[in-house]
Formats: sequence, C-alpha cells, structure tokens
Amino acid sequence: MYNVTKRQLNILSVIFLLLAAPSGRTALPVAMNGEPLPSLAPVLEQVTPSVVNIYTQTRVRVRSPLMDDPFFRRFFNIPDVPRERVSQSLGSGVIVDDREGFVITNNHVIAGADDISVTLSDGRSFRAEVIGTDPDTDLAMVRIPAKDLQALPFADSNRLRVGDFVVAVGNPFGLGQTVTSGIVSALGRTGVRGLEFQNFIQTDASINPGNSGGALINLRGELVGINSAIFTPSGGNVGIGFAIPSAMVRYVMDQLSSFGEVRRGTLGLSVQNLTDDLAGAFDLEKGKGVLVAEVAAGSAAEKAGLRAGDVIQAIAGYPVRNAQEFHNYEGQFPVGEQLALEIIRNGSPTTLRVEVEELKALEGETVDWRLDGARFEELPLKQRTDAVKGVLLSELDADSRLAATGLRPGDIITACNRARIQDLAEFKDVVSAVRGALYFQVRRNGNDYVVRID
Repeated sequence: MYNVTKRQLNILSVIFLLLAAPSGRTALPVAMNGEPLPSLAPVLEQVTPSVVNIYTQTRVRVRSPLMDDPFFRRFFNIPDVPRERVSQSLGSGVIVDDREGFVITNNHVIAGADDISVTLSDGRSFRAEVIGTDPDTDLAMVRIPAKDLQALPFADSNRLRVGDFVVAVGNPFGLGQTVTSGIVSALGRTGVRGLEFQNFIQTDASINPGNSGGALINLRGELVGINSAIFTPSGGNVGIGFAIPSAMVRYVMDQLSSFGEVRRGTLGLSVQNLTDDLAGAFDLEKGKGVLVAEVAAGSAAEKAGLRAGDVIQAIAGYPVRNAQEFHNYEGQFPVGEQLALEIIRNGSPTTLRVEVEELKALEGETVDWRLDGARFEELPLKQRTDAVKGVLLSELDADSRLAATGLRPGDIITACNRARIQDLAEFKDVVSAVRGALYFQVRRNGNDYVVRID
C-alpha cells in the first residue's frame, strides 16, 4: 500500500483538474484545501534581476569587386573609400559579482563586437567593458558601471543528477526576459566543434537563439550552468540544449578577473580512450580510465614517474571515463597544485602525486617553419594522440597559393604524398624532397581530406 502525503494529493488533484477541464477553461484556483499551488514565481523573483540582455554591434568593411577596378572608379567618379556595414546581434548574460559589476556570457555573443550594451531587468542600460574572453570554453566576462546589482549565487554543478529540475532564463529572439523549464537530460556531453574544453549539461528546457549566455538554475534559484548551444536539425528548439557547468564557469571567472585571461595548467601528457580492445588487453572495464599515450620530456608527469601505457582511473579523486573528461579536469586545476593520480600499471593499482605546471612553460619557445605564406608549428601535445600526429598550420596569408586550395589556420597536416608526418622536422624533410605537386592529408574538425598544391 502506498503512503500519499496531503501535499502530494493536492498536486495530483491539480493534474486531474488540468486533464479534466474543458477547453477554454484554463484558470485554476490559487490554493486547494488551504494550501497554495506549487509555483516557480517566488524563485524567479529572486533570479530575474541577475539575468541581463546583451546587445552588440560590429562594424564590417564591405567592398564591391568593381571598386578594385581603377577604370571603373575613374569612369563613374567614385572615391576609393570602403563602406561599412553594421552587424547587430543579441544574447544574454548573468551578473556574477554585484560589487565589481561583472557579467558572464558566452564568448560567441560578444566576439569581435565593437560596442556591447547590457540592459538590466529594471530597464537600465550600460555600455560594457570586456574583462577577458576564453574561446576554449566559449565564456567571456564584461563589466558594467552600475550600482544596486544583484549577483546570482552559484550551485555546485558536480552535484547535479540526471532528472533534476532546471529552469532556463534568457532573452530568446530579442523578445525580452523569458523563462522555460525542464530537467537535466544528461551530463558530461561533448562533441561541440571548436571548443577545447567540453563538459556540457544537456537539458530539455527550451533554449533558443538569444538565450546564449543566460542562466540555467536549480529550484533553489542557484546558477548551475550558462546556456550555450542547442542541437537542432531545423534551426528551432527540439529539446536538446547544452549549458556550461557552473564549476567550469567559476574557474574561468576567477581566472579572467585575476589575469584577464585563463592561465591553464597541464600535467604534460596525452591520453586516449580505452577502447574495447585496449580495455580487454589491460583486463579493465571500458570507460574506467584513460590510457597514457605520451609523456612529454621534462614535464611534471615525467618527474612524477608516469609512463606511456599507464591507465589513469582518477584525478584528484574524480573518476575519469574518457580522454575529454580527463582533459577538462586537467585544465581546471591551478598551477602549482598537487594532484593525486590513481593509476593501473602492469595490473597493479598505485597512486602518484603530480604538480600542475603552466601550459605555456611546458610548451616553451615555439618551433615553426614557413612555406609560401604559411606558418607550420609542432602539433601541441594536447592535440596529439596515437591516431593523430602531424604539424599544425597556425598562420596563412589570405593571398597565398596554399590558401587558394582551401587550407586554413587550425588545420593539421598528417601526411604528405602518402608519407605519414610525425613532427615538424619530418614534415620539412618530406616536403623538401618532393619534386612536383604536393598532396597534403589534412585533418579538420575530426574529418580527413586531401589537398593538392601545384
């Protein structure tokens, strides 16, 4: 026999009334049996003053191809003055520090903007100053010169569970502040292109264009995430939205407020997922760790005694299930902190202590090679795996012959004329030895294709 409380009975009665009410009669009583009906209104009254609307303007120079013809300009007496087009966009943001006037939003909301305007829920509007941006997590922070602000308190996103109720607050389609509700559909989502660190909260609370940078809150009115993206085959909301967890937001916020940039740490190693075959070879369960593929010479990992072939199962007490998750954790610990790595080596568990070092210090002086308007560098350690090795195309002149083939900065050259490329020295040797056309095998956003360069 089930025990039903009086409050549960009231909620069931409300659901029955909703189902049984004739169409056109949607009004419900404010209370039943002397108790008020459940409502999110009291929570939202505390939250909405902390969520802002963000409007940006970007001036883009436009030029007709005809203007490049001197005869055309002289014939029609047109001055050689480029025209400007003003591009406008909108988004949302969250006040996270009321004394300093700090507002967190998505980097893609303000990227490249010349003017940023923040409008509060009470109608006040202020021009914002950019404090710092972090494209790797799609977060940015701006400051507004306003008083009487209300910051949104943070919740610990690491305590979220699938099925928890959440509410999204933002400015979709420029309509003004809008609230939608749903649940946490999944945790630890990855696969959004262009972002280095990914650990998204997936929710079915409606997130639409303009919601980016807005708040995802729990039923206590605390920030659990920053709404960032949606999965949509049609351009509209289909119930699959993604938010950046508050734990990641807090770390980035602290870094941007202190340094104006995110100074990430590293352990100096690359890892790969435990596939079925690899897990079987190590007599481990798939998804219970990551395999160390490479340890950088002189790195903190090497000093701690870590070796290629070790399996890392936890970092600082956090279980590790895949390479992306390890990468997320690695990038969120401050430089100088001592971390415990729980590893499996030759079938035996052990624990190593590793000190986080600054990523820039490990990378040291950049080694590069220039070829026909292009700059190639060693592929950063964090991007190297057993499956992906090569060189990084870091810079490219727009009018170069390599650019004409469709290559662009960020491409990874993994082979040249069927010869696999391991590092920059090998790349230089292979290219220098080729007589005739070059065939680059290029990896971009997880896809491979071949480019011919005559």
